Amino acid sequence: MPMSIRIEDLKTRFQKTERMPVVFLGHGNPMHALGNNPYADAWQHLGQSLPRPKAILLVSAHWMSRGSLLVDVSTMPRTIHDFRGFPPALYEQQYPAPGHPKLAREVVALLSSHHAEEDETWGLDHGSWAVLKWLYPEADVPVFQLSIDMSRPLAWHLEVGAQLAELRDRGILILGSGNLVHNLRNLRFDGAPFDWAEGFDQFVANKLTDRNFDALADRRAMGPLFEQAHPSFDHYLPALTVAGTVQRDDELAFMNDSIDAGSISMRSFIFS
Repeated sequence: MPMSIRIEDLKTRFQKTERMPVVFLGHGNPMHALGNNPYADAWQHLGQSLPRPKAILLVSAHWMSRGSLLVDVSTMPRTIHDFRGFPPALYEQQYPAPGHPKLAREVVALLSSHHAEEDETWGLDHGSWAVLKWLYPEADVPVFQLSIDMSRPLAWHLEVGAQLAELRDRGILILGSGNLVHNLRNLRFDGAPFDWAEGFDQFVANKLTDRNFDALADRRAMGPLFEQAHPSFDHYLPALTVAGTVQRDDELAFMNDSIDAGSISMRSFIFS
């Protein structure tokens, strides 16, 4: 059975292995990037505990494409402040990590069957840098983003993950950033979680535990609960891509398994 990792247990969780873990992080409110919250604390400890990657391939909910997958091949990805109405301190954040053009172009070739194309215009949106600044605060690990194609069915994103899985054996950290429940239309600032938010969060946790990833991609079977959890499913897709990379002998662990603001799941999962 998977466990919910405590911060003090992180350093003993990951053994030395040739295969990198795969990680999905619930990133939530951009303000979490400024710290002084349990989520940032957990991200920081996770970064100190993971095997050091040669590079990071990051799938963020905030880079959406249609009809093709885009891969950032820039040498120095720019820091994107893709939000409005937040304090100046958040717009001052920079994450000057280098890109990895050579590896990014290899990923374009690897995903040629899924209509991947090169892109030099994006960079690192807040779904990326808001967590990376805690995982790798020195910004010294090369990182590049992969978009999510919003025109494709859910199962297609599992297939993308399966294509990417071989990168794990090359020291590449595949990192997804989104939220397992993400409904900004029904926020509760008193923090009390909606029943449907807890219900869908637990549904996903159960299917991850059972390795029933196909059920997580069956939108019709998930019915109204999925629609409540994801009025727009962009924040869900990175979790499917990460799930698609999972190997038979991987072990599952959860962290940050809570609902924030009533309707945003911060649950994160790691297969290693």
